[in-house]
Amino acid sequence: MKLFRQLLLAPVALGLMAPVAATAGEMNLDGINQYAASEDQVTSITQFSDVQPTEWAYQALSNLIERYGCVAGYPDGTFRGKKPLSRWEAAALLNACLDRITEVTDELRRLLKEFEKELAILRGRVDNLEAKVGELEANQFSTTTKLRGVATFTIGGNAYGGDGEASLGQAFVLNRLQEVKGGEPAIRPGQQFSDAAAAQQGAVAFNYNLDLYLDTSFTGKDLLRTRLRAGNFGSSPWGAANPDNLVGLNAFEVAFEGAPGADALMVNRLFYQFPLGKSFTATVGGKVRQDDMLAFWPSVYPADTVLDIFTYGGAPGAYPLTLGSGAGLWWKSGGFSISANYVAVNGNVGNPNNGGIGTDGSAQTGTAQIAWNNENFGIAAAYTYTTPQGGLAGLYGGNATPVTTLGYALSDSVSSVGISGYWQPSNSGWLPSISTGWGLNSHSANSDSAGGLADGIDGAQTQSWYVGLQWSDVFIKGNSLGMAVGQATMFTKSGDEDVLDPNDGNYAWEWWYKFQVTDNISITPAIFYLSRPLGQLQKGGDDSDGFDNFGGVVKTTFKF
Repeated sequence: MKLFRQLLLAPVALGLMAPVAATAGEMNLDGINQYAASEDQVTSITQFSDVQPTEWAYQALSNLIERYGCVAGYPDGTFRGKKPLSRWEAAALLNACLDRITEVTDELRRLLKEFEKELAILRGRVDNLEAKVGELEANQFSTTTKLRGVATFTIGGNAYGGDGEASLGQAFVLNRLQEVKGGEPAIRPGQQFSDAAAAQQGAVAFNYNLDLYLDTSFTGKDLLRTRLRAGNFGSSPWGAANPDNLVGLNAFEVAFEGAPGADALMVNRLFYQFPLGKSFTATVGGKVRQDDMLAFWPSVYPADTVLDIFTYGGAPGAYPLTLGSGAGLWWKSGGFSISANYVAVNGNVGNPNNGGIGTDGSAQTGTAQIAWNNENFGIAAAYTYTTPQGGLAGLYGGNATPVTTLGYALSDSVSSVGISGYWQPSNSGWLPSISTGWGLNSHSANSDSAGGLADGIDGAQTQSWYVGLQWSDVFIKGNSLGMAVGQATMFTKSGDEDVLDPNDGNYAWEWWYKFQVTDNISITPAIFYLSRPLGQLQKGGDDSDGFDNFGGVVKTTFKF
């Protein structure tokens, strides 16, 4: 009210304080008396016959009349807005407004008196709320835990073609690989590859996977993640038992993570992540995976689609997703980030010969990544050093041709680099998102660990690449379509070609369409093809028609 009065009366008061510019003889006292004597306040600006909407002060005058009722005008129904304002007229206008404001003030005092008790109660409630808000601000975060889950049903199978037969050496390598993976012997010498594969994994199977995430925060900026997992993929067409180890389905790594068995619930992740200052984030865990400790993932090709081959930015050596005891640190500023982490698969074992942190038996990986990204584009370069220690650390899920997988297990160390990136359009349309990557791995081995293969593995190189495309909102909003092509990790250079032939290539394709049934349920039918899944093992013997793998799967995913 004080502010309004000041704004309203300021020009009038200034007029009153101004020096007298006219003598009494120059004043129209009769007109002033008429204005001052007018007691009938107008209620609408339209009552003035000489005020038009085109006047520059029309709206201001309308507000004074209709909101505050302190403009009377002249008895003849005119406002005479273009006539100079004398001090006498200013005094009359000021008196009318003061009378109106006094009426309003008296009415407010009466209302305040009448509702004095109610206002006191409200004032007390407001004070109480302010106290509670102050307490909440002082203790603005309490420990919270959120549960979310992902359940997946998968039904599908594989079909095998070609009439290539396994030689004695080829059968030995395949069976040795199965031993490394914990599976049964895969093939007999002289048996056709397709017959052996069909005998072991030729049936249609129905499998499930369940992930439960418990995310806890103590400060609002940290994260304690516990992931529980159960599934029965170990003996499925997509698990470790398959002699063609390139058909593993993404996210179903139970077979390679030391699960106690089908349908058994296991702790799949347990790590704590917290900020250090404004730009650094640290992660430490008794069961943490390499990608949990990276500030940036260099792909937008969906990680929950089909084959594992297309999940790791084209460089499964640089991004092996090693799971074990570990710690990491990343720095982010704008679009730039730098990450470094360490994971020991056997970090929970006390015997330094086959476990521990930083020992010969750790089966460990160390990774460094530098990356940059914005809303539409991202690129990263990563380096990973691995000591496989007779296992598959450094090559998640056996994501390579059989000879390369065995070469990893028998290497003393592997140095891997990967360059990966993506581009995605801002809006849905004909242009898909494009994700691509390439990886290069250098192996070293000695006869103590690799036996007769040492000369072939030591100094050998393996490579991989992929391109993945995804279209969003295809046919129906929310549905998506995708395809990918690439080569899984394969030997491209041998330490000794008389021992190990680097002719190890294999091409893989996948196509899928995701129906988004509801916000939480999706159905994804997919097909895939592997041209030469056994790589160089298909060379030699009766290999005129070789060996190939065609498969199909329908995945139903429930998120809750």
